[in-house]
Amino acid sequence: MSELIGLEECERLTAKGVHDLYRKHVSRSQVSLMTSFGFGRELVESAEGAWIRTRDGRRILDFTGGVGVLNHGHNHPRILAARRRFQEARRMEVHKTYFSPYVAALACNLARLLPGDLNMSFFPNSGAEAVEGAVKLAYKYHGGRRGRILRADIAFHGKLLGSGSLTGGGERFRFPGIPGVTTFPYGDLEAVRTATAAARTRDGGCDVYAIIVEPFSASTMRHCPEEFLRGLRELCDAEGIVLIFDEIYTGWGKTGELFYFMRHPGLVPDVLTTSKSFGGGKSSISAYVAREPVFRRAYDNLADSLIQSTSTTYYGFGEETATALEAVNIAVEDDYPGRAREIERVLQPGLERIRKEYPDTVAAVRGAGALYGIFLDGGPRILDLAARLAPGGLAADPNLRVKLITCSVVDALYRDHGVYAYYTLNGDNPLVAAPPLVVETADVEYFLDALAATLAQGLPRLLTRFVREKVAPRWPAGS
Repeated sequence: MSELIGLEECERLTAKGVHDLYRKHVSRSQVSLMTSFGFGRELVESAEGAWIRTRDGRRILDFTGGVGVLNHGHNHPRILAARRRFQEARRMEVHKTYFSPYVAALACNLARLLPGDLNMSFFPNSGAEAVEGAVKLAYKYHGGRRGRILRADIAFHGKLLGSGSLTGGGERFRFPGIPGVTTFPYGDLEAVRTATAAARTRDGGCDVYAIIVEPFSASTMRHCPEEFLRGLRELCDAEGIVLIFDEIYTGWGKTGELFYFMRHPGLVPDVLTTSKSFGGGKSSISAYVAREPVFRRAYDNLADSLIQSTSTTYYGFGEETATALEAVNIAVEDDYPGRAREIERVLQPGLERIRKEYPDTVAAVRGAGALYGIFLDGGPRILDLAARLAPGGLAADPNLRVKLITCSVVDALYRDHGVYAYYTLNGDNPLVAAPPLVVETADVEYFLDALAATLAQGLPRLLTRFVREKVAPRWPAGS
């Protein structure tokens, strides 16, 4: 047997060594893509709050917020203490047949925080699993007698087979998915009503078992108008449809409310999904929380209870639920929604100033709380060269121009200013400003200064450097 890599040897690996192992055993294409950016060429030594320290001692401002995971920042001291407490006490909660105080307390806290009778929780591992669990619950609620589910055209609900079929653009992957998926334009209530009417059965009944929507779309920075969400609620009540709100990214204060939909008093979905920052940046855990009548009709009987509670090996995994329990308490006690609103008071006007200063580069700015998108456009003829050099699949991408512009800004922010940023992979691919909710005002101002200084270089210079140094050498002719 070959000698295995131990933990100490692993931690001594150089960036080149890690890249080599990725190419051999993980993904060559991932290495090729990520080393186009400065952060793909460095390894992280440690991280705290909103800051990352690389192996060579460089401090990097993490303005990605872990793509929604790091509301609490990196290595929040209370999160670390909660996990240490669990480990040092040699707690055991792994077996699902032992009742867990952590599952019980976490579910109770969610019920106390959420409006209406959103009282019943289930805790799988990932956001996509929470979505699929919510959809399964809705289907089971109707006893399999209905066969259609509605989702928005710009939806992002995950990349598993089921959740991927509920994600906008997911059809291009050509994977099997949930049958009976019907798409409606985001925020268009009349389109939803039309789709529901088209799903009438011969006896006049409704064949739609669920409608799933993101009240705030974190991948496109669009939000559903209040009248649309309330109209959905009325339609679902009239037709017996299960209404699912996906707040996997936007939960726990990110947009200035505990959950985005809670800015509308009295509005309650039948099922809510959450994940990402729910685990405090250290725990891979998600949840769906259902209204009590919906959950009890679907699963609350001896024959079906184990279909739900044993659907994942890690349900009730103590260290994960203990971490989430502490993460939720921190978000409430430290008023994370209020922190997001304070960040917005600096971030939003700062981004608007930049938009007005660079109108030919920044097409739009929109968002809420500590989650904003900067929509970039423009660019010189170098983009035509890039399109000719790109492999066929990339050249056919209608958003290639915007992606190259945004990538060049992401690269320059990191290389020149030590700011770690990203852009969304669907929608209009905005540059995302989504700092952890523990970020300082001075750090937000530093990001704004760095972005302004980057755009001041001009797109021709930014794109020329990025395409020549990063992209063109990786796209040989005929590739």
